[in-house]
Amino acid sequence: MIELELELSAEDSAFREEVRRFLAEKFTPELRQEAELQTGVFADGSLAAKWHRILFERGWAATGWPEQYGGAGFTATQQYIFNDECARAGTPNLPVAGVRLCGPVLIEFGTQEQKDRFLPKILSGEHVWCQGYSEPQAGSDLAALECKAERDGDDYVINGQKTWTTHAQFAQWIFVLVRTSREGPRQAGISFLLVPMDAPGVTVRPILSMSGEHEVNEVFFDDVRVPATNLVGDENQGWKVAKFLLVNERGSGSGAAYLKNALGLLNKIIAADGPFSAAASDPAFAVRLAEVEIEIAALEQSEHSLLEAIRRGEMARGDTLASVHKLHVSHIMQAITELEVDAIGAYAQIDQGPVLFGKAEASAHVPPRAMTPVAHYLNMRAISIFGGSSEVQRNILTRTALGI
Repeated sequence: MIELELELSAEDSAFREEVRRFLAEKFTPELRQEAELQTGVFADGSLAAKWHRILFERGWAATGWPEQYGGAGFTATQQYIFNDECARAGTPNLPVAGVRLCGPVLIEFGTQEQKDRFLPKILSGEHVWCQGYSEPQAGSDLAALECKAERDGDDYVINGQKTWTTHAQFAQWIFVLVRTSREGPRQAGISFLLVPMDAPGVTVRPILSMSGEHEVNEVFFDDVRVPATNLVGDENQGWKVAKFLLVNERGSGSGAAYLKNALGLLNKIIAADGPFSAAASDPAFAVRLAEVEIEIAALEQSEHSLLEAIRRGEMARGDTLASVHKLHVSHIMQAITELEVDAIGAYAQIDQGPVLFGKAEASAHVPPRAMTPVAHYLNMRAISIFGGSSEVQRNILTRTALGI
């Protein structure tokens, strides 16, 4: 695997060693084993809660938040180092809706009362959040959303539906984009509301993916009343909030290290002393594997260049960089999962979903490393769709290039 060294100061090098010691102590073999069996993008509820608690107790649950709100207050370099080391170690990929999405939105746009009320519980993990953006007719074209909220005295009354809502079954709160006006451009009539999941009229229905996970859901709102104080930002100005959030969703973290960890799991499948070692000696397979390693190295180099630009105080368009990052990570991760499935050969025909999701016992005839590749492959078909499809990202980049 190609390794690129990031130039670090003595202080940052010491911080990296501190993170490594923390992971060596706290990321136990039991947690590692549990994390390696995850096939979705994010760790499931119980594993996510355990790892979030460990990070919270260390003061590292919100590395990107300012210290005044309970965040770690890391520099850009420290944040990159932390994300990089966690991804290399293979720690659980925590759901992003609370700490990485809603938290920064509240810090940027929320009232003081909203910050005081919600940020501490997001930080501690007491409140799990989910994201209410997509609708059956409004996914990539998010401005087409129809879920509406009408002002009634001191409340908003919400009616409509959201879909593909990740981990809604675990969440206590959901942030939703709602239509509050039909005047002017579509984006001008959208607002951003915070809704408790136990409010009367909220219904969650599971969507089982083709890989077998219950990761996403439909959420229905039938005359759901929420206080107007749960509005974030100004009424009909939610599109500005939504764009801020999407940049965080698409461009956060250390994508190269995340992909290197996935590649490391692939290398464990094709290990020389394992049942699938033949794949490593197949010239065509070796070429594809080398191409992936080169693409990861190129992504890592671009991340290092961006970090250097941030160190120098240079700012670039956030949505453009986020789109480039999202495109690269999506493409490379799908290539890795395709290699995983090819590596296990005929074992890919045996459905391991019931075993992975607790509905059947593991078979002695199926090697342990053959359990996750197909489910991982199927789940990752969605990575080029969620968070803004690859087609949408290319449109953003094209508009930037053309200056429109």
